[in-house]
Amino acid sequence: MKKNMPSTLTATSAASVEAKAQTEQQVYRTGDLQAFEALDTFFTGKVNVKMVFPENGVANYSAAYVTFQPMARTAWHTHPAGQHIIVTQGVAMTGTRDGKVIHFHEGESVWCPPGIDHWHGATSDAVMTHLVITASKDGVNVIWKEKVTDEQYAAASE
Repeated sequence: MKKNMPSTLTATSAASVEAKAQTEQQVYRTGDLQAFEALDTFFTGKVNVKMVFPENGVANYSAAYVTFQPMARTAWHTHPAGQHIIVTQGVAMTGTRDGKVIHFHEGESVWCPPGIDHWHGATSDAVMTHLVITASKDGVNVIWKEKVTDEQYAAASE
């Protein structure tokens, strides 16, 4: 470089660092994200959650693999911005307040629109894993309600 020639290096601003983070790919390695047993406040039976990716400043949705042991299920809940449910193992059930129940199998998916009271879980005789992609609205992705009763679950299993 010649003397007295201006340098091409400039100070990096906080705004340019944020812009770079939004324009570069980000990898989430196995083990980098949280895996945990779901709280019995919101679930009945043994349920394990493994986060796949979090939401970020651009994409207001996250994903997780959720594995339900036989008869395990969520409590009633809604998603303010909706949720996609994709079965990756076994057979899933999802029910709504009007008593409608959908059974769906590995490779099949269900879209749950915003504000629909529903639950989902495994059948009584097999483990089920699904991938959920859950959107958020105003920073909220789920509103939990009361637990699904054994009677409600049994009716869905028929």
